[in-house]
Amino acid sequence: MTPRSTTGTSDITGTTRLAVDGLRRDLTGEAFAPGDAGYDEARMIFNGMIDRRPAVVAQCASEADVALSVRFAREHGLEIAVRGGGHSVAGMSLTDGGLVVDLRHMNSVTVSPSDQAARVGGGATMSDLDRATQPYGLATTGGRASTTGVGGFTLGGGSGWLERKFGLACDNLLAAELVTADGSTVHASLDENPELFWALHGGGGNFGVATSLTLDLHELPEMSFALLLYRPEAGREVLRAYRDLMASAPDEAGGALLYITAPPEDFVPEHLVGTLVCGVLLTCTGPSARARDLAGLLLALDHESEVITDIPYADLQCMLDDPPGMRNYWSAEYLDAFPDEAVDLFCSHVADMPVPSASQHVLFPMGGAVARGPAEYPLPWRSARWAVHPFGIWESPSDDERGRQWVRQVRADVRPWSTGAVYLNFIGREGSGRIVAGFGAENYARLAAVKAAYDPDNVFHLNHNIEPAVAR
Repeated sequence: MTPRSTTGTSDITGTTRLAVDGLRRDLTGEAFAPGDAGYDEARMIFNGMIDRRPAVVAQCASEADVALSVRFAREHGLEIAVRGGGHSVAGMSLTDGGLVVDLRHMNSVTVSPSDQAARVGGGATMSDLDRATQPYGLATTGGRASTTGVGGFTLGGGSGWLERKFGLACDNLLAAELVTADGSTVHASLDENPELFWALHGGGGNFGVATSLTLDLHELPEMSFALLLYRPEAGREVLRAYRDLMASAPDEAGGALLYITAPPEDFVPEHLVGTLVCGVLLTCTGPSARARDLAGLLLALDHESEVITDIPYADLQCMLDDPPGMRNYWSAEYLDAFPDEAVDLFCSHVADMPVPSASQHVLFPMGGAVARGPAEYPLPWRSARWAVHPFGIWESPSDDERGRQWVRQVRADVRPWSTGAVYLNFIGREGSGRIVAGFGAENYARLAAVKAAYDPDNVFHLNHNIEPAVAR
């Protein structure tokens, strides 16, 4: 039976309650239904703007639990959502009235130092992965927040601080284990189900529930960063200098330019705390002395604060962690040029930011190993030189419309320089055209054929959805 989306209610009949009780007995993990103690906690996700009430949250402890939950949902006509880190800005890891396959307890990480590889459970977060690999002096490209789920991040492409040095996260994917729409398991690698393996390099959760991933690791004996804060009125000068620096920077340099609300940290002058600042975070896969050399052009500008230090990579990953439960709306544009006119437009939107809040107005440099990575994967945005990422976060529902409009206007103003492609992990529900743009039209057609082979009924549709070719 093909699951159908419900109409936004989680009230369950006595018959369904009995079925859920049966599921609960059969699971190694736990199941939560409305009215159960722990249900509200189980259904919470990162974006506080999303409030949905599933009929059941199946907190799986094993691949067998995942398969059981998928089969249960299909037998009872329940829409399926898959929750790893729960960071989808559109709340696609939650469903009204359906079943959530919750992977959070499947968060083991097994590191093989001799193979320089890690086997990662489908519910592991970046922190789980980074803390496990760090004792061996190894790392791989991860998200820029420690609470991000490794599975959704990697299968969606995976952009992070190490990407210019080690490529995107999916470039480092060696193998995956999936539970497919009929509850069966499948292994994907270069040698086994290679077409599915290709699709997992950007195609997200369209093809099944990833219960484990095997990732390539790289030696990372040293990591450092330079963080410089400037008054916001200096932003145009700083951004032009940062643009010029990163245009010719070596692969070891990464980071971002961002407008943020200055936090109450020791390195922030008291008069700046709680106010808007322009910041440059320059990351370096080397010692702090190298980070200082790379930051020379920025250090020459008048700045309010500087921190240049060595740091374990896992600790760097926690630096920009956002508080859960805030209201989130983000998007992105990928640019092939960033001329002075684009600089002026980017900086002009600082006045419209939802401040004070956790919002960030971000510019990421691309290039390096990202641009040189495998061109055959369905990631046309990897060739862009810059990524503009308006990252709206606020507390009050009364700011929702203002926050959304700010994000949309930033995108609109930089669109003249856009490649048209977009990293789908950075956006919410923006229509089918943006999904096709995220993959490229030819890649989308190929992905639709893979979708038809593994999920012909589009069971896994709570994602940046690829419609099965046979259904189209």
